[in-house]
Amino acid sequence: MKLKSLILGSVAAAGLSTAGYAADLGVLTSLDVCDSLGISGLTLSSSDNCLQITGGVSYEFGIGQFRNEGVVAETHDSRKVPVALNGEQWDSRTISWIKAVGTAASDFGPASATIKLKSDQRFRTTGTPRTTTNTEKEFVFIDEAFVQVGDTTTIMAGKKGSIANLGDDAPFNFLGLFNSASIDGAGVGLDGDSDLLGGNVIQVVSEVADGVKVGLGFEALGNDVNVAGKRPGTVVGVVEYAGEGITAHLTAAAFEVLNSNVESWMLHAGVTSQFDAFKVRAAVSYLNKSLIGGANYLGYNHLNALISAEGKFDLFTIAASAEVLNVSNRPAGDFTDYGFGASAGFAVTEGVSINLGARYFHAGVENLNTTQVSAQLVAALTETIKATAEIGGYFGDKIQAQKAAGVFKNDNVIYGTVGLAWAPGGGFTSSLEGTVNSENAYKVTFKAAKEFK
Repeated sequence: MKLKSLILGSVAAAGLSTAGYAADLGVLTSLDVCDSLGISGLTLSSSDNCLQITGGVSYEFGIGQFRNEGVVAETHDSRKVPVALNGEQWDSRTISWIKAVGTAASDFGPASATIKLKSDQRFRTTGTPRTTTNTEKEFVFIDEAFVQVGDTTTIMAGKKGSIANLGDDAPFNFLGLFNSASIDGAGVGLDGDSDLLGGNVIQVVSEVADGVKVGLGFEALGNDVNVAGKRPGTVVGVVEYAGEGITAHLTAAAFEVLNSNVESWMLHAGVTSQFDAFKVRAAVSYLNKSLIGGANYLGYNHLNALISAEGKFDLFTIAASAEVLNVSNRPAGDFTDYGFGASAGFAVTEGVSINLGARYFHAGVENLNTTQVSAQLVAALTETIKATAEIGGYFGDKIQAQKAAGVFKNDNVIYGTVGLAWAPGGGFTSSLEGTVNSENAYKVTFKAAKEFK
């Protein structure tokens, strides 16, 4: 039984046990599908007034010697690996959220109000003697609070995420690409969690043709006018298409519009096409006088692009990717980064597979190179338990330069990882992973999570 049904069902049963309270619970008429809206939720007052409640909890605990780090590739957000310190450190983090969406019928389409409460508690213990730091200032905060109305055309206002489409830009190869991995997990352009996107917004999204949507948003309206690079007022426009075998988009944004001095803007485009056993993806972004990025990128023009292809066959999968980043308008001189990656996956037996991957990166600002190679074994031990083991290494000029600076002890960094993942059903997932490298750093991580809908 779903948790929301259990809670509200218990309330209803208690109220209906006496005639005196029965009339007061007339608003709660059903726990079934809201028929006229086609929404799975709790029917309130009538079949066109619906409440949906969702939530989740995730927990992570990590222990080892991993806090100190050394740079192995000078990317958009430098790629780092742990370096050992004296004594163990540990992290304990709990993320929980609950979201309520109340929807009713209107002359313009479904009208809804969304409220999402979130708690993010993280404690880090380090040093000798031990000290524990709470890295989150707000234990419980409002993550989303917005209203929405419409069907094929939807109007949204309040606190929520951006309408900017920054997808169709993740490489297919097993290890990904160095610079791509430093941008919102994988991609080109900018971090999708930037304070310049989303936040307090006014947005309109409309489906103008079969598979074609357009959107216009006025975002980051609550930003602080006194914080340079994060001032209020981002105008976002997006066009996207999703059809048979293809997805594509173009997103444009101008930043700090309410500052009456727009000096930074961006474009982001991506397309993914699939035909037969092959999939091809291309993406490009351009940031003019970027407000987003590491020390090598702030305030400069930023052109980033990648292309990736994948082929899936009966017993194996192959993939290859390439990326380039050009940074210009830089007083110290322009530079270009580029990288390549490739991988091959093989099904050894039913439930057992091997992934082999390599990637290369050239950091133009330092004229230093980095290469990573890796071999991974994935085995389904049972229907609910999966085991993984990986061994690999980082090699190149950057690591040797870090050794000369006293960061690394070795010319290369070799690492190994083993893990178990358990998914018994019911939306519950859990994992245990251990990793160690040649710099005497190590970490053991436990995770557990569950969502309800």
